Amino acid sequence: MKKILLAEDESSVVDFIKKGLTEVNYEVSVAFDGDTAIKMLSDSAFDLVVLDIMMPGKNGIEVCKELRAKNIMVPVLFLTALGTAENIALGLNIGADDYLIKPFKFIELNARVNALIRRGIQKDNVVNEEYIYSLSDLVVNDAAKTVARKNVSISLTATEYRLLLAMIKNKGRVLSRMELLESAWDINFNLGTNVVDVYINYLRKKIDADFENKLLHTVVGMGYVLKEK
Repeated sequence: MKKILLAEDESSVVDFIKKGLTEVNYEVSVAFDGDTAIKMLSDSAFDLVVLDIMMPGKNGIEVCKELRAKNIMVPVLFLTALGTAENIALGLNIGADDYLIKPFKFIELNARVNALIRRGIQKDNVVNEEYIYSLSDLVVNDAAKTVARKNVSISLTATEYRLLLAMIKNKGRVLSRMELLESAWDINFNLGTNVVDVYINYLRKKIDADFENKLLHTVVGMGYVLKEK
């Protein structure tokens, strides 16, 4: 049985989520504040953490940052009423895997939980061998999770890395914003925001800005493509 940590301080929300996830055969533990969540995640292995942003003690953003700093790579699903594009981008950029805006229906929560758990299982089952993708002088090593251009290492956030990996796996092919959302976050977002454009700009500054040969291109009205001119 897969184990989920629910970090949420509203008892009514805890009861709703815990009841639903237990009924679909997940084992659910609860932390009512950020400090307790960090301790539980440090002491025990979980398959997923459902993390509210507004909590007593450390908030969800601080919890996620601390987990990633400790190299605890458990998938993180943020729950929050803060649904602006800026808040969504902030949460994903610090290492969260998905973002669900309150109020929500359990069927949507369950779908996102299943997707994140499935992604974790697939990672665990990958044979430990190198997967290297390249375009011109850009090299992505998906085994080591490294990126370089002209042998110069490029540091990416987890979200930026997933976006680049999706694009280099489809180099030369124009990908729509929805395709990039589904590829990079493994779920069908319906954000109605420019979150993809925001991340494309982040990525472009890191992999193209300091190099003469630009690889990341906009196709107006269609999407984005990774290719040589």
